[in-house]
Amino acid sequence: MPNQVPFMIYGTAWKKDQTARFVEQALLAGFRGIDTACQPKHYHEAGVGAGVAAAGKKGILRESLYLQTKFTPVDGHVATGIPYDPNADIATQVRQSFRVSQKNLGTDYVDALVIHSPYALFQDLLSAWKAMEGIYREGGTRRLGISNCYDLTTFKRLYEAAEVKPTIVQNRFYRETNYDKALRTWIKTKDVTYQSFWSLTANPDILRTRLVRDLAQTYQRSEAVILYRYLIQIGIVPLNGTTSEQHMKEDLAVAEFELKERELEQMSLLF
Repeated sequence: MPNQVPFMIYGTAWKKDQTARFVEQALLAGFRGIDTACQPKHYHEAGVGAGVAAAGKKGILRESLYLQTKFTPVDGHVATGIPYDPNADIATQVRQSFRVSQKNLGTDYVDALVIHSPYALFQDLLSAWKAMEGIYREGGTRRLGISNCYDLTTFKRLYEAAEVKPTIVQNRFYRETNYDKALRTWIKTKDVTYQSFWSLTANPDILRTRLVRDLAQTYQRSEAVILYRYLIQIGIVPLNGTTSEQHMKEDLAVAEFELKERELEQMSLLF
């Protein structure tokens, strides 16, 4: 059976040459989900593989982990760092990128393969998706998903056209997109997991509200943990990119308590 998506995933963007150290630290702290991408512009995917290998030597086996990577279209790369032939057809690009991911991560399979963003042309998105479906059928990935997809019409169109349905949407969680309320409502009916990133960074005003501060005091947790707890209880899987070992442990302790129904209702008014 495929590994379940963890309640919180460790995000590895922007960690550069410190990636291996932080991934190992996150796994030792208790994270079991890791998100990365085959995109040297923002991720050091080989560092993720090195961190996973280092944790493996300390008893944390690959089989216990949820590893998620992404295929990034050409326009998401810098010209000197594209991990595939940019002149090849899209299907070939997807396969070449995935082979690089397998090498970087030191694994034959990933638990999820996500397209980093939609293409401007739907036909190009569908071409990439069909190639990802091929990887799925060959056992290279256990789930497929899409990131940075804020348009419900685009997602519906992909969902309807796909033979292997997307089970993940990973988006920035912020006010500019009305927190994806319409999208989240629709995908919930299809058993699609919504993953949030920028959950803290984009919402400092929410962390500073009297409600969140009062709840932090009540539960003796940080304001960040209160927000994470709210997201988890409404069915969102947040990404967490902290580099602090203390914060890693504090944030994972979100599993130790639950907000009351009335508190959830109060929190929902902030979004």
